[in-house]
Amino acid sequence: MLCKLSGYSVHTINRLKNYWLDQAPKETVDYSEVQYVIYDATYFHKDGCLLNIMNATNKKIIAHTYVQKENFKDSYDWFIMLKHQGLNPAFITTDGERSIMRALNLVWPGAKLQRCLYHLQHEGMRWLRTYPKTEAGKELRSILSRLSRIKTIQERDEFVQQYAGWVNSFGQFVRSLPHTAVAFKDLQRTVVLLKNALPDMFHYLTNGNVHATTNALEGFHSRLKADYRRHRGLTKEHRIQYIRWYCYYHK
Repeated sequence: MLCKLSGYSVHTINRLKNYWLDQAPKETVDYSEVQYVIYDATYFHKDGCLLNIMNATNKKIIAHTYVQKENFKDSYDWFIMLKHQGLNPAFITTDGERSIMRALNLVWPGAKLQRCLYHLQHEGMRWLRTYPKTEAGKELRSILSRLSRIKTIQERDEFVQQYAGWVNSFGQFVRSLPHTAVAFKDLQRTVVLLKNALPDMFHYLTNGNVHATTNALEGFHSRLKADYRRHRGLTKEHRIQYIRWYCYYHK
């Protein structure tokens, strides 16, 4: 197809492709005006992991790096480099990976983290299971199912009140369960999840520039992977360079 469109031979097309994939894009970004960002990571099977930061205001990729695994050390080193380059966001939407939040808090202690509501809801519902066996689990699942639909301060307050009511009604019951019981583990995990996340769940309601979820960046990753799968014949090194160029052209 490319040969027909360009008029070049297969040999020339491959030579041009390899020329660009043998080098990384030279990237310069002005971070001085960036205040709202979204962080997310995505894996490419055994080839490694792409760490990405999107400007939440215009949904452009502003920084990315390719590492073996999403972890504290690699993310911390990368964040420090970005900070030295001028990135100093006021709000960061993140999926809640603990090692990443620890790195973010260390590098940008003044930034507020917005927990992705979709990830919170998905993780909590997964722990509570599709059909909870206890009344406490059924009620908590019902409360949690409304989380990603909260759009107003009033809805936020209703959610917080309902959750506080659940704690008052079922807290003693949960503590009375055998700690080895599946029901205790499921409920306790969900309670700890919500308790830790609650202070950072609703920044988006008072600041329209803050994204409630990481969906915008995850959508980009879905499109990247769909295009990436069309180039399975590339070497590992060229696949990594392809990903870098793809992010570069979506700045």
